Amino acid sequence: MSLFEPPLSDSPMDRLEGGAPDLSQPLADRMRPRTLDDLLGQAHLLAPGRPLRVQIERDQLGSILLWGPPGVGKTTLARIIALQTRRRFVPFSAVTSGIKEIREVMAAAERAQRTGQRTILFIDEIHRFNRAQQDAFLPYVESGAITLIGATTENPSFEVNSALLSRSRVYVLEALAEPEIEALLRRALADRERGVLAGRPPETQLAVPDALLARIAVFANGDARVALNVLEAAAAGLKPDLESRLELTAELLDATLQHKALLYDRAGEQHFNLISALHKSLRNSDVDAALYWLARMLEGGEDPLYIARRLVRFASEDVGLADPRALEQTLAARHAVESIGLPEGALALAQACAYLALAPKSNALYAAYGRVLEDVHATRADPVPLHLRNAPTALMKGLGYGRDYQYAHDLEAKVAAMECLPENLRDRRYYQPGDTGWEKRARERLEELARLRQAVGPQARR
Repeated sequence: MSLFEPPLSDSPMDRLEGGAPDLSQPLADRMRPRTLDDLLGQAHLLAPGRPLRVQIERDQLGSILLWGPPGVGKTTLARIIALQTRRRFVPFSAVTSGIKEIREVMAAAERAQRTGQRTILFIDEIHRFNRAQQDAFLPYVESGAITLIGATTENPSFEVNSALLSRSRVYVLEALAEPEIEALLRRALADRERGVLAGRPPETQLAVPDALLARIAVFANGDARVALNVLEAAAAGLKPDLESRLELTAELLDATLQHKALLYDRAGEQHFNLISALHKSLRNSDVDAALYWLARMLEGGEDPLYIARRLVRFASEDVGLADPRALEQTLAARHAVESIGLPEGALALAQACAYLALAPKSNALYAAYGRVLEDVHATRADPVPLHLRNAPTALMKGLGYGRDYQYAHDLEAKVAAMECLPENLRDRRYYQPGDTGWEKRARERLEELARLRQAVGPQARR
């Protein structure tokens, strides 16, 4: 028996085609949709007339990558495609398989191709394969021995090599909306064959108030599997009354629900998406959004010191001298997190976030430093002007070190007219403050200094 001839009871296609449900399977597995019309969500891809649906219905589908969060139907969609196009479905896990298993599966696929059998190779968590393992699929994708369907929760442009990516279409699946989750839960309540009451006496009834279904949908956070697992666990703890009725109450649901699991990967795209949202909310002076994204990151398990470092950076990059105290606030928050950790340190980060959001904004200092770096890398690195050099030895003094240096404290205006930049950058002006917050005073001070230097003039050199 080959990999393409599994026992009947183990075939996912047989389960989808309506074989007797295995009540030992979790509710989420029993309730997998069997047709495209049964699949909830993803209307942007699977509504009638949409390109992906048309390709499936016409059996013209090539290799694809399904990118989306957990529990949105990636595996189920792949199985439905295999069922509808009458292809062999071979599931393959990137977590437990290596090059040896890849070669075995590919050899079996080629044998099946010679007998006229087409194969869908479904790779779950394809982003977990390294580059060499991903490359091993390429010849078989190109020869048509397999139609590859990869599923990933990570951005394929980062995690899938370019050769495989160029031979596949990427389809983005979206988290299920709360009404879609509620519809799925009602389906599980109504289906006596596969649903939550499957295997119970036919007279058993389960009542779940709409408000509790809505709570489960919110808790699931777009993940159908989480929602069905919660419903199954809650129902398992219920005992029927004398009339075989079960009722889920708010108290029982509270006992079932645990801490909400937020989709977050400290090394993946969610990490970069959320810190970007936090940074841009702060820049837009939206204190409520900034606090929300901060909480999402902390509750998702982000390193609080990473957030603190980003806030310190923001204080100089986006607030700058419009409010010099912003840097003090962020450094204090960082110190608080180092000293007391979480959860207490979360409030210090929240305080710093609120301060940064409400502070006047200026990127003048950031822009000035950028212009400085451009000149550092693009112009000749001239020596330090002689009048700015110290002369601790007679030789150095004899060479002119320190000659014509003007000691500002000896001048009435406390400012000299001497040039402090190298000759090739004479009169270059990098810092151009705005007129917001403290920078308005900085601009006025720069204008005052320019007038003083002009008034002192070269004749005041000592």
